[in-house]
Amino acid sequence: MISGLLIAALGLLCAYTFALRHRLVRWGATDDEVKRPHPGAGIISGGKRGTTMAVTIDAPPSAVWPWLAQMGVDRGIWYTWDYWRPWGLRSADRIHPEWQNISVGYRMSSSPKGSAWWEVAALEPERFLGLRMSVDLLGRRFDPEKPPRYYSDSLWAFLLEPLPGVRTRLVVSGYWAFRPKWLQGIVGFLFIEPSTWIMQTRQFAGLKRRAEREARTGVHNAQHA
Repeated sequence: MISGLLIAALGLLCAYTFALRHRLVRWGATDDEVKRPHPGAGIISGGKRGTTMAVTIDAPPSAVWPWLAQMGVDRGIWYTWDYWRPWGLRSADRIHPEWQNISVGYRMSSSPKGSAWWEVAALEPERFLGLRMSVDLLGRRFDPEKPPRYYSDSLWAFLLEPLPGVRTRLVVSGYWAFRPKWLQGIVGFLFIEPSTWIMQTRQFAGLKRRAEREARTGVHNAQHA
């Protein structure tokens, strides 16, 4: 019985490694988007390029950016699997003008009490947003200038590129440093890559639906003004 389960587990691992993983870590992205440099490379010291995923949105960058700018659990949330979260909150379904004024250093909370957050490390409105999270292995924040012995330091980076036809190419990648370094590949392979695919593809769907609806509504209103 145990040997049968072990063989099945090894079979699933091989199937994921050789048949699925290549697609998941570059979901929707072109060869050029995967291979070319992604903004924010210098933010994470010793950071390694992570997954690169992309989606085309039938709306201009100006219609996509406001949704990114208002992310955070205490604001618009993340437009992903909301009810997977223990607090059961739902992502915003409209743009909130009062949530648009972000700058470098702004904290986008990732917990209701604000004990964890993504910090805006870089931004260029309507083009690039880089969010950084620096925590030790117990989930406690640390000063990136004084890292502890064991930690995770990552950049979640959103690049918006205008396309012909008033569309946007949203490319999401990032950089990740993990200590102990020998464990980074294992943690990334077993946990980070699969969970990133699950959450990022869902976020793409949420952003695409919202931005395209907003763009259609804006065109409709302009035509009937």
